[in-house]
Amino acid sequence: MEFKTFVFYVLSAIMVFSALRVITSRNPVQAALFLVLAFFTAGGIWLLLAAEFLAIVLIMVYVGAVMVLFLFVVMMLDINLDRLRQGFWSYLPVGALIGVLLVVEMALVLGGRYFGLEAMPTPPAAQGGYSNTRELGRLLYTDYVYPFELASLLLLVAMIVAVTLTLRKRKGVKYVNPSEQVLVRRDERVELISMSAEKE
Repeated sequence: MEFKTFVFYVLSAIMVFSALRVITSRNPVQAALFLVLAFFTAGGIWLLLAAEFLAIVLIMVYVGAVMVLFLFVVMMLDINLDRLRQGFWSYLPVGALIGVLLVVEMALVLGGRYFGLEAMPTPPAAQGGYSNTRELGRLLYTDYVYPFELASLLLLVAMIVAVTLTLRKRKGVKYVNPSEQVLVRRDERVELISMSAEKE
């Protein structure tokens, strides 16, 4: 067994274990930390596949931004876990059915003739000056430019909808209207009063 294959199996085992701990852990903070471990090992597998840019983006975006924000929210909120577990057993049959369907689908995909080492030939060796980051950018902005722009548009709409849903007008809160503030003149705000000096 080659060293690269050994590292792949070790990283895969760690990732499968951490993914199982994400869904079986009772503590949400521990589940989030196991998800961070899963992202790190997925980045290591991307490095083995010579996709350095995707590995760094996975670690920087998901571990460095998304998971830190998620951990912050989980640790700041007072989550009542007992209340969340009250209706667990009533949803178990539906969850078990979906789990069985996922296992059947994965078995069909992994057992098919279009999935395996013979269906995925070894890619040619990279020539001098090859950059997978440049190739990824070229593919995104040439062959897949419309799906890329559609995904960015969907993310923009999702961001606007999230801001709109959380925006609430509160009564009794003072706020400044910028358009009215710009149109104000000095004569309307400042009044000069001449007073005679007083002596004691």
